[in-house]
Amino acid sequence: MLDAPTRRPVGLAIWLIAAGAIGWYAAFALTVERFHLLADPDATASCDFSILVQCTANLQSWQGSVFGFPNPILGLAGWMAPIVVGAALLAGARFARWFWTLFWAGLLFAFGFVIWLISQSLFELGTLCPWCMVTWSVTIPTFYAVTVHVMRLGVFGRSPGLLRVSGQLMTWVPLATIVSYGIIIIVAQLAPTRALTNIFGL
Repeated sequence: MLDAPTRRPVGLAIWLIAAGAIGWYAAFALTVERFHLLADPDATASCDFSILVQCTANLQSWQGSVFGFPNPILGLAGWMAPIVVGAALLAGARFARWFWTLFWAGLLFAFGFVIWLISQSLFELGTLCPWCMVTWSVTIPTFYAVTVHVMRLGVFGRSPGLLRVSGQLMTWVPLATIVSYGIIIIVAQLAPTRALTNIFGL
């Protein structure tokens, strides 16, 4: 077992529950849209607002089913983990090092997958999927927050310097999140030329 922090991470626990619920709902909405499109291939998703802001192109692309099934199914399963962990933390649960390592590894995979999906959405598909963006918006800060938390717990090592630095990093998570959003917005502004090429075949 890891040493318990001086205080329960109530803020992190609440965020995990909220982010998990938001991410799960986004995955659920995308799953429903995918079923709708399977039932009627000529239909359009309710989240299709324009040729650039839509869900249909993403859902029907190979990038939307990387592992042989629709990506939202990963979200339906995966977002339950933060909800459960957050609720357990609120209840005063303590977890072993291996648990935090696996939990962080799962979020690392989710973070990497989201970054890849963002690049595919902007540069290959030329679209912005509304529900996908909701997923991006909660995955990024969740990964940052959990990374800092496991650092504070000593999962990555217990050197005094590392523990001291990690103890100060949580306050920087909101700024890191905003910077990340800003980078995505800037990249999206640079992507339209490629997006129009993909859409209109220019």
